[in-house]
Amino acid sequence: MNPTAVPLTARERFARAARCLPVDRPPVWLMRQAGRSLPEYRKFKETYTFVQLVQNPELAVEVTLQPVRRFGFDAAILFSDILVIPEALGQTYHFKETGGVQMDFAVTSQADIEKLSVERVVEKLNYVDRALKMLRQELGDQTALIGFSGSPWTLATFMMEGASVPKYSRALQLFREDPKTYSLLAEKLTLAVTAYLQMQIAAGVDAVQLFDSHGGHLLPTEFQEASGRWMKKIISNLGGKVPVIAFSLGTHGNWDDLIATGANVLGIDWQTSMADARKIIPAHIAMQGNLSPTLIAEATPEVVARETKIILEAMRGRPGHIFNLGHGLTPGAKLENIAALVETVKNFA
Repeated sequence: MNPTAVPLTARERFARAARCLPVDRPPVWLMRQAGRSLPEYRKFKETYTFVQLVQNPELAVEVTLQPVRRFGFDAAILFSDILVIPEALGQTYHFKETGGVQMDFAVTSQADIEKLSVERVVEKLNYVDRALKMLRQELGDQTALIGFSGSPWTLATFMMEGASVPKYSRALQLFREDPKTYSLLAEKLTLAVTAYLQMQIAAGVDAVQLFDSHGGHLLPTEFQEASGRWMKKIISNLGGKVPVIAFSLGTHGNWDDLIATGANVLGIDWQTSMADARKIIPAHIAMQGNLSPTLIAEATPEVVARETKIILEAMRGRPGHIFNLGHGLTPGAKLENIAALVETVKNFA
């Protein structure tokens, strides 16, 4: 698989894979690799709240770098949260002691949507800009840097509930009963996300990921209008300056709509085999995934290594494979299992 006699840096490996160019081995990073399962992160949480860590550039940089130092991932992903966008629009959030997110109010009407202000989003998220510039300097040319945002649909589901809830129903109800008003919210979010990602690109990220974490809440016939079209607009507005990864959870069966977004890389969740997805995804689009996060929390290193090899073999010879989980790391992830995964990918030949 080695494309040249000169060894690739992790940054080069990631950049090439995201463009479906030959690499020596698949690059590897994990969603939610920063924080949660790391003891060094938990030590930080004894002193700082989650929001304090996100909003302090120096602290966000340190948490972002912790997993790269420990495991040698090919890419670092900014330690942040998708809810920085609603906050910058005027809807503040915090994390409850009992777990989950609480926002100061829920967006429940057209009047609430009209109050959301896009104009100062980039200014209010200056702490992200500062963190990314510091990270680019720290990582240099050796390790790739990934920025991200929530998709308009997923952000809307949180904003309309005003909190983490067992079932996200309000945005779905608005989309179905009053699509015109839903479009007002989606349009504002599209403008905000576009400006935010443009800022991240200017700060030096190598790629950005759109987290459409609630895409699977939609019926296949609803996905394009509620989510896909807005992601497509964002990706088009970014102008191909860096690769865009689209990760839409639980939307297997919507491949045509996901391909139509124009994303350079499609994240494949753990519910779809890479072997099956490979038959569907065009060769010019890279594929990211997709070991089950449950294995990292519950299995042994031997099982993790075996299952990782199965995915690697399923993707052998297919340019544009970025190894990842099929969703994010859970707080119960075992460090020895993460290490086994990374070692297996790095030794793949």
